[in-house]
Amino acid sequence: MTAHIAAIGTALPPVVEQSDLWDDHFRARLNGSRAAGRIFAGAGVRRRHAVVSPLDHDVSECTTGERMRLYDQNARPLGHAAVTAALSSAGLEPAEVGQLTVVSCTGYAAPGLDVQLAASLDLAPDAQRLLVGHMGCYAALPALATVTDFVTAHRRPAVLLCLELTSLHVQPSTMDVEQIVSHALFGDAATALVVRPDEGSLQVVATSAVTDPASAGHMTWTVTDHGFRMTLSRQVPEVLGKHLRHAVERLLADNGLTVPEVRGWAVHPGGPRILDTVGHELGLPSRALEPSRHVLREHGNCSSATVVLVLDELLRSTALRPGDPVVAMAFGPGLTLYVTLFRHHLQAR
Repeated sequence: MTAHIAAIGTALPPVVEQSDLWDDHFRARLNGSRAAGRIFAGAGVRRRHAVVSPLDHDVSECTTGERMRLYDQNARPLGHAAVTAALSSAGLEPAEVGQLTVVSCTGYAAPGLDVQLAASLDLAPDAQRLLVGHMGCYAALPALATVTDFVTAHRRPAVLLCLELTSLHVQPSTMDVEQIVSHALFGDAATALVVRPDEGSLQVVATSAVTDPASAGHMTWTVTDHGFRMTLSRQVPEVLGKHLRHAVERLLADNGLTVPEVRGWAVHPGGPRILDTVGHELGLPSRALEPSRHVLREHGNCSSATVVLVLDELLRSTALRPGDPVVAMAFGPGLTLYVTLFRHHLQAR
């Protein structure tokens, strides 16, 4: 009994050009700092998507309550669009879905987004729901492992939605380098996966994780009175470099594989230096991480939704053969690394 990714659906809010964000908003608020300008220019981001662009509405002084109201207004229609696209691509009706899992670290309410979507999608009354919150950028992979367990055990299709509206958490502009990096990187997106038993383009084979509690302070996502505040230390690539090769090689070895045998890499683009570190530590050719760099250029870092965007880009741009191994990798607070192994499936939809 196996579980497979049968379809991916995405929904994106309006686009905002990186150069416009710097020229028309952040430059003045950062006193024209050349160092800040270099951070924006070197972030690897060309454009992003935002439900609330600072060019139209500066939320940096909004309370957390005000930001949560904006989340409530924008999350359901965006999530509905992504799930609907994925179900349509998979040839499924909402009533066939046995479980809906929603991942988000950028907004909360009760009843939550999972309940709202169960109603708007018209899921079956007995459809199970799971809401995964505040895990951060790596959350898609442990959530996918849980969805895979459901599909394998119950032999029913399930949907995983990752929805992040990071634009709602822009902080007041200061010369704090970590905040400037955050302002230069993050964007909004909704991505949905349909997981089915024995049918789909990627078989989910195994997932593993590594957490380094000694480095917990290097990446945080803290609830404050003015939204959620990100800290992203310059040491993150270095810490990840200590763990990722062993984590990847261990997972592959458990499944009779080595790094050179992997035919596709879907790596969360937390920033250019993180991708450089992954490439260096694993000895990958530059083209191996092009799907990740493409997503970073076109969407920025969209937290948990990003690795699914990369996986979608990989499937579109890479000629995979039946049985080819594919690895997805994402990082986040903890400091945590998750790795998932897939195999391209003979009976791809």
